[in-house]
Amino acid sequence: MKKFNIRKVLDGLTAASSSSSAAAASPQSGNRENDMIQETLQSEHFQLCKTLRHGFPYQPSSMAFDPVQKILAIGTQSGALRLFGRAGVECYCQHESGSAVIQLEFLVNEGALVSALADDSIHLWNLRQKLPAILHSLKFNRERITFCHLPFQSKWLYVGTERGNIHIVNVESFTLSGYVIMWNKAIELSSKTHPGPVVHISDNPMDEGKLLIGFECGIVVLWDLKSKKADYRYNYDEAIHSVAWHHEGKQFVCSHSDGTLTTWNVRAPAKPAQIITPHGKQPKDGKKPEPCKPILKVEYKTTRAGDPFMILCGGLSYDTVGRRACLTVMHGKSTAVLEMDYPIVDFLTLCETPYPNDFQDPYAVVVLLEKDLVVIDLAQIGYPIFENPYPLSIHESPVTCCEYFADCPAEVIPALYSVGSRQKRQGFSKKEWPVSGGNWGQGTLSFSEIIITGHADGSIKFWDASALMLQVLYKLKTAKVFEKPRGKEEKSSTEIVDEDPFAIQILSWCPESRVLCVAGVSAHVIVYRFSKQEVTTEVVQLLEVRMQCELNEVESPEGGGEQASAVSTPGTSSSPQTSLPQSHPSTSSNNSSDGLRDNVPCLKVRSSPLKQSPGYQVELLIQLVWVSGEPPQQITSLAVNSAYGLVAFGNGNGLAVVDYLQKTLLLNMSIAELNGSTDPHHRQPRSPRKARQPSAGLCDGNDASATPEERCKSPTSDARDNSFSRSRSSSVTSLERESREVISSLYFCDSLSKKSETVAVPSLWVGTSLGSMLTIALTVPSTPEQRMQQPVGVCFCGSVVRLKGGILRMAQLDASGTLLPHIYEPWYEPNAPEEEKERPRRRQPTSPPSSQENQDCQYAVVCSEKQAKVVALPSQNCIYEHNITEASFVLRADVVMMTAGVGLACFCANGHIMTLSLPSLRPLLDVNYLPLTDMRIARTFCFSNQGQALYLTSPTEIQRITYSQETCDNLQEMLGELFTPVETPEAPNRGFFKGLFGGGAQSLDREDLFGEVAAGKASRSLAQHIPGPGGMEGMKGAASGVVGELARARIALDERGQKLGELEERTAAMMASADSFSRHAHDIMLKYKDKKWYQL
Repeated sequence: MKKFNIRKVLDGLTAASSSSSAAAASPQSGNRENDMIQETLQSEHFQLCKTLRHGFPYQPSSMAFDPVQKILAIGTQSGALRLFGRAGVECYCQHESGSAVIQLEFLVNEGALVSALADDSIHLWNLRQKLPAILHSLKFNRERITFCHLPFQSKWLYVGTERGNIHIVNVESFTLSGYVIMWNKAIELSSKTHPGPVVHISDNPMDEGKLLIGFECGIVVLWDLKSKKADYRYNYDEAIHSVAWHHEGKQFVCSHSDGTLTTWNVRAPAKPAQIITPHGKQPKDGKKPEPCKPILKVEYKTTRAGDPFMILCGGLSYDTVGRRACLTVMHGKSTAVLEMDYPIVDFLTLCETPYPNDFQDPYAVVVLLEKDLVVIDLAQIGYPIFENPYPLSIHESPVTCCEYFADCPAEVIPALYSVGSRQKRQGFSKKEWPVSGGNWGQGTLSFSEIIITGHADGSIKFWDASALMLQVLYKLKTAKVFEKPRGKEEKSSTEIVDEDPFAIQILSWCPESRVLCVAGVSAHVIVYRFSKQEVTTEVVQLLEVRMQCELNEVESPEGGGEQASAVSTPGTSSSPQTSLPQSHPSTSSNNSSDGLRDNVPCLKVRSSPLKQSPGYQVELLIQLVWVSGEPPQQITSLAVNSAYGLVAFGNGNGLAVVDYLQKTLLLNMSIAELNGSTDPHHRQPRSPRKARQPSAGLCDGNDASATPEERCKSPTSDARDNSFSRSRSSSVTSLERESREVISSLYFCDSLSKKSETVAVPSLWVGTSLGSMLTIALTVPSTPEQRMQQPVGVCFCGSVVRLKGGILRMAQLDASGTLLPHIYEPWYEPNAPEEEKERPRRRQPTSPPSSQENQDCQYAVVCSEKQAKVVALPSQNCIYEHNITEASFVLRADVVMMTAGVGLACFCANGHIMTLSLPSLRPLLDVNYLPLTDMRIARTFCFSNQGQALYLTSPTEIQRITYSQETCDNLQEMLGELFTPVETPEAPNRGFFKGLFGGGAQSLDREDLFGEVAAGKASRSLAQHIPGPGGMEGMKGAASGVVGELARARIALDERGQKLGELEERTAAMMASADSFSRHAHDIMLKYKDKKWYQL
């Protein structure tokens, strides 16, 4: 364990990292031996790896289902592969080429999957390991792959191509057979045109030697594999999209581009047995119905006890313009048209048997949509859908921000679940989710995790992310507090964004007190409190804040007195301004003399009573208003503290602090005033304000019982606090106007904000985009009664430190280098009756920091876009400094708690993820992980405690990663298993007469046809084989965890026991036969015992 002295320069640190130089302040006279801080966090505690990907597969392109293993696979246009089992069993894989997955085929109950890609490659995946891997690949060079078919329990894969040929691949060795079905042999010799690409391949369910080939032009061929010739050819005028067999192998159905379905008898190729147009209008004069849109896919499934199902997508009439995509279920005489929310990509019918030559008995349909996955119950009346257990609704509205809380209080998740369970939809199927394969992982993480996502429609979702799973807990709709325009023509002229005016920009949440604060894109802030009781709020508590640029204000003396005030009617602190209509009768009445919009918010607040269900309920709504025709700037930073009852937010115009308990504006200052009055580095001349301006200073809280000066001064304020009323001169350069400073970070804490302080006081740390860190001391009344009656005092303490780049994160360490937890008030029921309400006192730190003369006992950690610094308090000496990046910039930084200690985690725009020790800022991890490809990653990337992090890797998916060595080591154990040993169901009984007269399914020894001995070798130039780590036999023996080994051993013992039983039966039969033979021999011996030889 290495020791670091926080007063001295570490020579070795500079030598170790010349590119990221570390410097320290000069030693101080107060240095003593007991100031040594032992850092427990080392580089071996860190390792970076992906853990799980949650959400709906982005841009899906194909789907497959293993009916025995009950595993669903989805391929995407970017070459991703997502595998789903039971709830909590998910897996993500990626093809290196990134080409679209055009088709997936399971080796049913073998733990393997074949994928065909748009780059004309096919791959064999091993699913018997927790992280699936490719065993073999085959890259076609001369032909484009259009369709693949792998018969049940076969090792020969049929591959159809754009040229109309069919090649055959051995999936065990992934080599091509010399057997090829050429298009010109399949079609009639008299045909003069090419039949087009192969769009369908399937074998006759009753005869494996007959292969049905569908060509795009409308020709279908029944090919005899043994005789290598076409038995029958079926011609139709319209292009074919799909083909489906009847399980008896005597009929098949084709779907066509004109919206028709043709049914063919196998032995009658001359014309279809039936032609129907499911959605076509039937003319009365018997003419052909009008053409409809193409039927893209049809499935024909028989039932043992009723009519067959015919399920199809597409085929709607052309006059249904704007109608949503539909799935049509035809069963007997009934036709059900099921509308979908998004276009259909693919669908699969789930059946009771994996055997194609048996009654199918379908029970569900899996429908893959562009942005959703729906499973329909075919067994219940009305075809209800199953409740989806996967977290596929992340993108229900686009994610605009996200926060990750690991190691949060255990009681929060049950509380959120209890209120969220009441929000669930009704009317789902009562059956269990049919995709139920796989097993959960054995290991789990010991801490609870919550992810919060903010969305474009103003909704906020809380997710339980514990144990490598993701489950939605609760959904909050913030737009409910506003009036919604009914149409585009009613859109308010004051809105500052054209789309999504309620979108969430920033989230600030205190898990212990359950106070939630959100900032929206329309320059509004909402404070929520958690309650288990339903309430009806007659009027939403509203506070309107006028924030404007100080530079403009100096040039406009008329508006000067209004610069930093709340727009409200006079009143006491206990009666805040509300959204009553008489406050602002109309927009026009709030226009300035020159007709510009003034003092109006961007969104209209709801005027009718608001029914608030159990969960998060509005405590206060804060809106920034237009100023002299200029819209309010969007909020760039936000912080809430339940112990102080304050919320702070900032933008390019300045800083505002609101007391959400008293519903008053406590502080409202422009950045120019903040810098001009408190920044020792600032050298701009100052000009005294007019006599009226001090009254508009910090915090016109609308408290009639106190003057503004009394409200804004704290008991500890000194003479220099009078600089509140000072402002920067109007002689500011135009360059400075363009590079406007923005409030970029805020942090509430108990700190030693002044050099002279010896006791920590409530404080607000303010970070700006130009690298300044300022501190504001707060005087919070101690008792609950005083807190609701007396104002909070404010005292500016000046600038503490300056860094390169905008400040992203601030945190606080104690004298031993331990991260100080934020101060909070434990949660209590806000709607309980007063006599029952036992409001707990705000929590104090376990050992309140106190400082003796010339002794530092706190450390401020400040991280900017370029560098990090550690500053000792109260002396304000910079003791450690580290330049994180020169060429790039930091997008996200968080001070995180690990099992072994505390560190600083950073994500840079150049893709590097770094961790630094605290307080010495030693580099511990630097991995080039993910280059910034779009702003979505920058907007959503966040670190959390215990080495967890996440970001939105696509508009629909969350990627979770870990930078903890401990989690990486245990990841294999925690991940679920996709493959579980299951016995394949028995084949259907052929029956006595079918077995006697040969009416059952005809088997085929494909090895005799496709093997190298019979068919020869394929051309080497046709496809390139890329070998994997092993063949099918090796794959079957691959370990799949302790559970899989035990299950396989059990099955092996069962088989051995069965064989031993059979051997015992045969032995007994032989003994009985021998005994019978012995008796017969004895009888014969007795019969001839006394006879002479001549009497025989």
